[in-house]
Amino acid sequence: MQEKQAFKMNGYVGIIVSLILIGLAAFLVVSMDSYGAALAVPILLGIVALLILSGITIVQPNEAKVLTLFGTYVGVIREQGLWVAIPLTIKSRVSLRVINFNSEKLKVNDLEGNPIEIAAVVVYKVSDSAKATFDVEDYEEFVQIQSETGIRHIASQYAYDHFDKDTDMSLRKNSDEIADFLAQDLQSRLSVAGVDVMEARIMHLAYSSEVASAMLQRQQAQAVLSARKVIVDGAVGLVKSAIEQLADEGVVELDDDKKAQMVNNLMVAIVSEKGSQPVINTGSIH
Repeated sequence: MQEKQAFKMNGYVGIIVSLILIGLAAFLVVSMDSYGAALAVPILLGIVALLILSGITIVQPNEAKVLTLFGTYVGVIREQGLWVAIPLTIKSRVSLRVINFNSEKLKVNDLEGNPIEIAAVVVYKVSDSAKATFDVEDYEEFVQIQSETGIRHIASQYAYDHFDKDTDMSLRKNSDEIADFLAQDLQSRLSVAGVDVMEARIMHLAYSSEVASAMLQRQQAQAVLSARKVIVDGAVGLVKSAIEQLADEGVVELDDDKKAQMVNNLMVAIVSEKGSQPVINTGSIH
């Protein structure tokens, strides 16, 4: 059901007109010498005044009033202020303010089957008050349930982390991209309720308790291996530079065996985690 504007007029004018009609009706009743058919006129004026007053409604900033008349949708009033709408209508309030929804921590299996805990914050607002009122039973509850469904869906499409595939997307490394995908997924789910998703972002992400210890050890091992690789790559470059510099400057002539021995000693000295103890040769280097 699409939103449409309802008939309305200035509420202050409506109140003044109603008071005038009530006053006129009272004056006619008081001025009558006898009550009879003439009494119908003040009664009619009083009914008209009451009908006008029944249409009085106040619309607060950033809210809408959805009007129904005997079960029929007649329109929406969005402008703030005091208004006179169609008499005898039921006026339902719908907030147009921005709303934050924090999901519960959900336990989900990621793409690789690892159990993880995930939660997200969803920022949304109602854009179509008619859909929010008539197309779903309770749009706030609908947003909560569909948001949790979307979070579970996104979490199952990606791995928590990729230890050996840096090019693949993961929940931990690509939080901005995942947030965009989550917002798009939620928008497609919530459009039926007339809701616009402004932002959706993961606010909690962790391995479940039963695998957290093992995954922490895996992360630590991966970090150690990565650090070792950097150290070894740097050590190879240093050793190569040292041998080339010695050869270019003619400091000493090294055969293949001496080069291999020198490479071995330098690599051990550079790569070793503990400080190396130098051995001083007081005799011939040969």
